[in-house]
Amino acid sequence: MAAVAERIFSGVQPTGNLHLGNYLGAIKRFVDLQKGRECIYCVVDLHAITIWQEPEDLKRHIREVTAAFIACGIDPKANIVFNQSQVSGHAELAWVLNCVARMGWLNRMTQFKEKAGKDRENASVGLFAYPTLMAADILLYRATHVPVGEDQKQHLELTRDIAQKFNNDYARTIAANGHEDGYFPMTEPLIAGPATRVMSLRDGSKKMSKSDASDNSRINLADDADAIATKVRKAKTDPEPLPSELEGLKGRPEADNLVGIFAALSDGAKEDVLRDFGGAQFSAFKAALVELAVEKLGPIGGEMKRLMDDPASIDAILSDGADRARVIADQTIRDVKDIIGLVRG
Repeated sequence: MAAVAERIFSGVQPTGNLHLGNYLGAIKRFVDLQKGRECIYCVVDLHAITIWQEPEDLKRHIREVTAAFIACGIDPKANIVFNQSQVSGHAELAWVLNCVARMGWLNRMTQFKEKAGKDRENASVGLFAYPTLMAADILLYRATHVPVGEDQKQHLELTRDIAQKFNNDYARTIAANGHEDGYFPMTEPLIAGPATRVMSLRDGSKKMSKSDASDNSRINLADDADAIATKVRKAKTDPEPLPSELEGLKGRPEADNLVGIFAALSDGAKEDVLRDFGGAQFSAFKAALVELAVEKLGPIGGEMKRLMDDPASIDAILSDGADRARVIADQTIRDVKDIIGLVRG
């Protein structure tokens, strides 16, 4: 079975409170990428349980991410939308890849060091092995491209290393099974642009986060128009007018953040925003940003609420997507078992 010409895979963890950063950094790109491509978008719930989750919250968050996908414009009929735990091939391939990956490779993963912190000995094995499960997510569908942020680029490089080692270790049986060019592809990253890094509305030096104590630090995708407008108006700024050139944003993190948000929501560049608003006071700029943010984000919150009020419809979308994903995944698992010498019925 030859790899598809182009197949995109990506996923979002169901950890609750999806916000503007998740939208601009991931989901908006998913929507843009679906045009003319085969796309598989996954709610990666197995990744979420690398740290403890309240079971009822986890169920709600899985549905919330799915609702956000649909509300933002992902078509679940044209693309595959599902939650990871419904397709057992993710966990099955992850074990095979755990036996291919090297401890030294995983020890170099900076995200584990950041998340485990000083209490590394009490971190779960799942958190340590997270990158091999991510590799399994991608390689299970033999995806050719993955949209990732800079923080996930190292994990995708590991995916490529694992794929290469698997192809080398089993080169003879891979060729005997009709895959002369290797079985797993060297998946390419689709790196997000700089305007997608969204910072806190209360502190431009910190990334927008669901864990921030202040709800005014972020625009949640479930927020209604009034909440969006209020948060933009209250966003921290500085007393100087907006500059006309990019150089003028240096040392002004809050101004840079708001200009970046406007650029990303309008599908433009920061230079375009500064050309239009250079010299303006923040009161005028925020008024324009409120109008834009409400136009782009307001309908998302309303549609998410409608979908979340009908959980059975969300579950049906996930079940249908899982059925379609399983067709691809099961073929990969059969191939891998044949390649590595496992006996299957």
